[in-house]
Amino acid sequence: MLYRMNERGNMDKTKEVQKIFNDNLAALQETFSAPRAAEVINAIAACILESVRKGGKVLLCGNGGSAADAQHIAGEFIGRFKLERRAYPAIALTTDTSILTCVANDYSFDDVFKRQVEGLGRAGDVLIAISTSGNSPNIIRAVEAARSLKLTTVSFTGGQGGRLKGMTEHNFNVGSNYTPFVQSGHGIALHALCEVVEKALVAQNI
Repeated sequence: MLYRMNERGNMDKTKEVQKIFNDNLAALQETFSAPRAAEVINAIAACILESVRKGGKVLLCGNGGSAADAQHIAGEFIGRFKLERRAYPAIALTTDTSILTCVANDYSFDDVFKRQVEGLGRAGDVLIAISTSGNSPNIIRAVEAARSLKLTTVSFTGGQGGRLKGMTEHNFNVGSNYTPFVQSGHGIALHALCEVVEKALVAQNI
């Protein structure tokens, strides 16, 4: 691809960057302008509120950029989002390299989250499973384990939602097949989730 040069002799990609911005904004607009988007986040928040009130916790998992999202959101619950309050119980299943490599070596990489759900999950907990394709085998197995243990299952997906969309009780889907745009949408939705959960729990002195 040829790029025109600016006055300093550097490649000028301004138009390309602006197109990326515009395309991303269009995908986000389509996702978040639908009334169901807010309804889904509200429903997920209600599940987390109920779980935390009863002494439960939030488990999160994802691969690659979605693993980073899982860790990020666990940090928001354990640390804080905006308000000063107690830590809320959340575990990202993506962070313990000894567990991840042990399970991947002794069983399969497809089981790295499933085994942690089986070991850490309890009825009434919430599993947030993040997969931009909705078809990640290790995420699907984690959800299957969570369902068998009676955890509330939540998924964040993209495109058509893949297998994961129909497996979880609550699904937030970004209707784009381009992974970076899906991840942008997940970030917005997950931050909204953190904010409403935090405000509600603080209002109830929890």
